Amino acid sequence: MKTTSGSAWALILGGSSGIGLACVHKLLEKGWAVCAVYRERRAQTVQVEDEFEELRAQGGTLLSLNLDATTDEGQQQILEKLAQQLQKTQGKIGLLLHAVARGNLKPMAPLPFEKRTEDLLEESDLLFTIQAMGTNWLRWTRHLLDRDMLSRDARILALTSEGNQRAWRSYAAVSAAKGVLEALARSMALELAPYGLRTNLIQAGITDTPSLRMIPGSDQLLLNARKRNPLGRLTTPEDIANVVWLLSLPEAAWVNGAIIRVDGGEAIV
Repeated sequence: MKTTSGSAWALILGGSSGIGLACVHKLLEKGWAVCAVYRERRAQTVQVEDEFEELRAQGGTLLSLNLDATTDEGQQQILEKLAQQLQKTQGKIGLLLHAVARGNLKPMAPLPFEKRTEDLLEESDLLFTIQAMGTNWLRWTRHLLDRDMLSRDARILALTSEGNQRAWRSYAAVSAAKGVLEALARSMALELAPYGLRTNLIQAGITDTPSLRMIPGSDQLLLNARKRNPLGRLTTPEDIANVVWLLSLPEAAWVNGAIIRVDGGEAIV
């Protein structure tokens, strides 16, 4: 791994596919050192690490960790390994992106006049999803702040979606997590500002990713989004990665507490 003295590091939680992976590519391209955290089964890990190895061969500084960013044990292992790299490179984390997609996609009730054939959403499903995709963002920010691993003007980002306002069948738990993210973003922007941190959310348009494909009825979501988008296409992971990079620039230092739609105008239709 190439190391650079005084490296600016980006920590991407959920960096093996979709938007997270696109951000890994973009930030490496722009000269950032990147720590990509992901959780994949062994079969997928080989493919992911092959792609990461190609990025390293191009000269990028990339630490990849196949660990669970949502558990106490996983977080401690990640923090220890990341701290070692920061010490070696005399670096600080200048950008945290929480792109973890781990939750329950279950309906709240069976369809009328149909025999119940599927699991229904329980309170434990809600709590699990809210923790993994919502409050975990604050937890990671606190971990990094408490360990003095963040730069003075670090950018703290997470991903929300149009599902924070629209109702989709089987999306209730994730929608609840997105609502928690938005509430946290407001308070984090206020209470972390004295540390120099800028906290923002990116509301991505409907994006064809492995995570979206797990949502029941995702084909119809993709079709509808393509039809109603003013620019006539779906949002891509690269669209989101471009804005993540823009928010990392010094010129974006006055953006704090915002929800930034990156959807080609999809949400207005």
